[in-house]
Amino acid sequence: MQNVVATIPDLEREAEAFIARLSPEPNRATLITLSGELGAGKTSFTKALAKAYSVSESVTSPTFVLEKVYALPASTGFAHLIHIDAYRLKNGEELKVLGWAEIMKERSNLILLEWPENVADALPTPSVAIRLEPNADGSRTIAYV
Repeated sequence: MQNVVATIPDLEREAEAFIARLSPEPNRATLITLSGELGAGKTSFTKALAKAYSVSESVTSPTFVLEKVYALPASTGFAHLIHIDAYRLKNGEELKVLGWAEIMKERSNLILLEWPENVADALPTPSVAIRLEPNADGSRTIAYV
């Protein structure tokens, strides 16, 4: 499935529709991977998803800190939204510093991982893989795999 979004409100509606279909994995964290070139909208999608989950904190790219954790309301079925940016990582081994194995064991974690191709050797099959592509007219195509 894929959709084209032209504006931030469109992206926010897209994120709301996405989370309406999302439920926690039964035996591990729910892993959503976000792929696309620089500026494709990976962090913007994460911001829209966080807003849809009523996260009141400012959601920013974790490029330099690698990981940011946000509390989620109990009604979401998740306890934490964990936003990881693997842009600067060379391989999955570098996820260990974040406690990757422990993060993945916790069923109440919702993980949004940008640049999964950089750490693919450490990843289980994602719950959902999302690819974002910028279009010439400024819109974005969001494809769900």
